[in-house]
Amino acid sequence: MTHNDIDELIRLFSKLPGLGPRSARRVVLHLVRQKENLMSPLAKTLESAIDTIRTCSHCGNLDTIDPCHICSDGKRDPSVICVVEELADLWAIERCNLFRGRYHVLGGTLSAIDDRGPAQLNIEPLVERSARGEVKEIILATNATLEGQTTAHYLTTRLASFNLSISRLAQGIPMGGELDYLDDGTLGAALKARLPF
Repeated sequence: MTHNDIDELIRLFSKLPGLGPRSARRVVLHLVRQKENLMSPLAKTLESAIDTIRTCSHCGNLDTIDPCHICSDGKRDPSVICVVEELADLWAIERCNLFRGRYHVLGGTLSAIDDRGPAQLNIEPLVERSARGEVKEIILATNATLEGQTTAHYLTTRLASFNLSISRLAQGIPMGGELDYLDDGTLGAALKARLPF
């Protein structure tokens, strides 16, 4: 490994969320010291992940199969869809182990500031899923931010013509809060006590 390889590793790791140049240097140093036990298996796993991880064509989840394990699970209720902004939000709800329906990942929120409209989000497939008649309830689990609220209102309008029960996670999630940062108890309570939207 040359000095340029080390610099390149530091540069790449510093692009990861939560890692700046100093943290990236510490990570790289740790990996280099643990080449056989950590660096080599990590490299092999990353190489494999490039070929095997795919986006679920039904919900937007990431998995090694399409449809994903959640969409393929016959024990889950296909008539209830929990709509989340990002994949991390889906994982947060799954951690509480209470929701037994299916999901739909939007891939973000509506945002005029970021020039992100409905066409940039995974909204049309949700409308198509709802139009087929199998879906009975939509749970809007967008974050309690201005963009999350705006997206929830837009979705309610788009889905109004279908015979659906539309609910929203219960209050208790702080304004400006994001699902991925909530503890499991708070998230579980909010999911159980959802209200019509």
